[in-house]
Amino acid sequence: MEWQGWFSLILTLSCLLILVLTPASPHIVMLGALVILSISGVLGPSEVLQGFSNPGLITIAAMFVVAAGLNSSGGIEILVRKALGQPKHLRSAMLRIFAPVILLSGFLNNTPVVATMIPAIRSWARRINIAPSKLMIPLSYGAILGGTLTLIGSSTNLIINGEYQALTGGPGFPLFFVTVIGLPVTIVAVIFMWLWFPKALPDRQKKSLFGDLREFTLEVSVTKGGPLVGKSIEQAGLRHLPRIYLVEIERDGAIVTAVPSEEILKGGDRLVFTGDTQAISDLLRINGLSPSPENQETSTLEVERAERRLVEAVVSPHCAAIGQGIRDARFRDRYGAVVLAVARNGERVEGNLGTVILKPGDTLLLEARPAFVSRQRYAKDFLLINDLQTESPRHEKAYIAWTILAAIVVLAGTGIISMLNAALLGACLMVITGCCSINTAERSLDLKVLITIGAAFALGMALKKTGVAELIANSVLTVSAGEIWLMLVVVYICVSILTEVITNNGAAILMLPIALTVTDQAGIPHEPFVLAIMMAASASFATPLGYQTNLMVYGPGGYRFSDFLKVGLPMNFLVGMVTVVLLIVFWDLS
Repeated sequence: MEWQGWFSLILTLSCLLILVLTPASPHIVMLGALVILSISGVLGPSEVLQGFSNPGLITIAAMFVVAAGLNSSGGIEILVRKALGQPKHLRSAMLRIFAPVILLSGFLNNTPVVATMIPAIRSWARRINIAPSKLMIPLSYGAILGGTLTLIGSSTNLIINGEYQALTGGPGFPLFFVTVIGLPVTIVAVIFMWLWFPKALPDRQKKSLFGDLREFTLEVSVTKGGPLVGKSIEQAGLRHLPRIYLVEIERDGAIVTAVPSEEILKGGDRLVFTGDTQAISDLLRINGLSPSPENQETSTLEVERAERRLVEAVVSPHCAAIGQGIRDARFRDRYGAVVLAVARNGERVEGNLGTVILKPGDTLLLEARPAFVSRQRYAKDFLLINDLQTESPRHEKAYIAWTILAAIVVLAGTGIISMLNAALLGACLMVITGCCSINTAERSLDLKVLITIGAAFALGMALKKTGVAELIANSVLTVSAGEIWLMLVVVYICVSILTEVITNNGAAILMLPIALTVTDQAGIPHEPFVLAIMMAASASFATPLGYQTNLMVYGPGGYRFSDFLKVGLPMNFLVGMVTVVLLIVFWDLS
């Protein structure tokens, strides 16, 4: 192996270490690798940029728009409303979640599916008296499993298909190529979750007086000269508020705890409450109360109140404010939003709101200008799970959106047109028919994901071109001692581990050239190894940071990291075992 090979290997390992050991964003790391490969001459200009013209990448971008159209038209809400109903017990509730989520995630990006269903399931859980912690992980896992049912169900599947075409020159795979493995795996996994999860998942509902409501820390101030000054807590109507509780009053540096009903309010008093999102929204409508900013400066958001909105968001692992206090991070200046409340692991965060150190997975209630939502579609410092004052869906377009989705599935599934053309046609029709606006379509494009995927192609190509893939493939052959089934197991485990520590798309792109080299040298079909990579890259259950939907439900479900390990590790093992066994049996690799 020449210097280009060693250079590519060292660069790849360096990227992996940076992604594992630092908070660096994957798109920045992959772009850096692309620049280095281009400057060093390891890849030519056309090779470096080939990933950005890959059909799989363009298909993903188009499917983002299709998903946005179904979401903006209220199509998802129709299915959710009809599917949930009134279950009599927890296992029935889980099945009612699995049905729409798995179906939708088979044909749409699962992130907007989960984002739409989180607030619906949270309110539904209150109505049927089941703790959200019993339902949120099944929601995320169901979305992940649904993505394994079709080639368009997961961006990873589309990327693998696109890179396979680029590396082999072949025609790629049909829409339901992965279904032969994904469907039985999904059935087995759903049965396992239905039997085991009711016992294994925590019941946070019984922990406190608030039942299944997530506890927030909320600070509001009594407006100086306002109508509440001089009134008692009882007279101000703050004693018996539904789903919310007055914890303490901070006045002139002193704290009044166990606040009595006859306590007289003074202008400038800082009131600390705990409660759920809707209760906080109601509290802020009381005349005489205003949001208490994280520091003593006057909030710039206090003007033009009608133009602001309440947004519920989960802190992303790539948020620049992680590890800093809300005040030290200058949150309002940096993001144009005021932090009203913080929830972590379903419990109230103790202490002054301004001193709370932000961590990945924290759920924040923010008061922000409408532009905040638009910016976060691109910045991705936060995962927006409940925009409480968004525009109403265009319900009259819902059935049009469903028709468009069904049409592109039929066209791609029957081979009348390619998946790329079907996705592009669907995206155009969503905009033309008014299912989503042009601005919504633009915001739906997750640029960081697209950049990460396009740039990661360069690393995969470098491994193939310089002989690194062949070197690693020879090592796999040596370790497996010529046993094909063992080769399959080694490839699956490698992809599964990489998926937990870096992005699933990055893991798939790096391992596909190696897997193709292994199969070529062993003289066996590509298909079982390609399917193993697709399944391993999607089956990320063990940590909240391994898959975006896991992180989205982390805060709303009130989970701890150990909750994911408890149910996710068995899921990883089960899905891996069933996948490998099916591949060995179907392709007679024993």
